[in-house]
Amino acid sequence: MFGAMDSAPDAVSRPSAPKVRWQWSRLEGLAPAELYAVLAARQQVFAVEQHCAFQDADGHDLHAWHLLAWDSRSGAVTLAGYLRVLDPGRKFEEPSIGRVLTVPPFRGIGFGRTLMGEGVARTRVVWPGRPIRIAAQQRLERFYADLGFRRASAPYDEDGIAHLDMLAVAAA
Repeated sequence: MFGAMDSAPDAVSRPSAPKVRWQWSRLEGLAPAELYAVLAARQQVFAVEQHCAFQDADGHDLHAWHLLAWDSRSGAVTLAGYLRVLDPGRKFEEPSIGRVLTVPPFRGIGFGRTLMGEGVARTRVVWPGRPIRIAAQQRLERFYADLGFRRASAPYDEDGIAHLDMLAVAAA
C-alpha cells in the first residue's frame, strides 16, 4: 500500500524543500524513537488519512530495508518521508518498495519524487541488475510511470483502494 505522495499541503503557503538526512537501515538498526516515528507516520497516512483498516504490522518489516528521510530545517529533527524495501521473495519475486509516504508538511513540493528516487537508487545498489516491483495505488500510476515503473498487472482491490503492480526493470 502506498501513501499520499505529492498532494497539496495543509497550509496555504508551500513549504520549502526539506534539509534531508537519509537513514537506510534494517529494522534492528533503528533506535526506538526512530521506529516510533515511522510507525506513527504510517498510522497517520494509511489508517487515519486514507481511512484504511489493515494490519500494518504485517511481519515484513523484519525482512526489509527502511529508508527514513529526516528534516532539520526548523532546528528540530522530524520525519519527512519513509519507505521500505522488502527483500526478494518476501512478497514478490523481486525486491519491492512499499509503505511509501511523505508527512503532510512535506507534500506538494516534489519530495515524494525525491524519496522514491533515493529508494530506487539504494535498492539497485543492494540488488544490482534486479527489477523492482511496487503495488501502487492506481491513482498514482502516472507518478510511478514518470519514475520508470511500468504496469505489470490489471487493477485489483487492496484494503478498499484500487492498486496495480508496476515493475521497473534494471538499467542495462
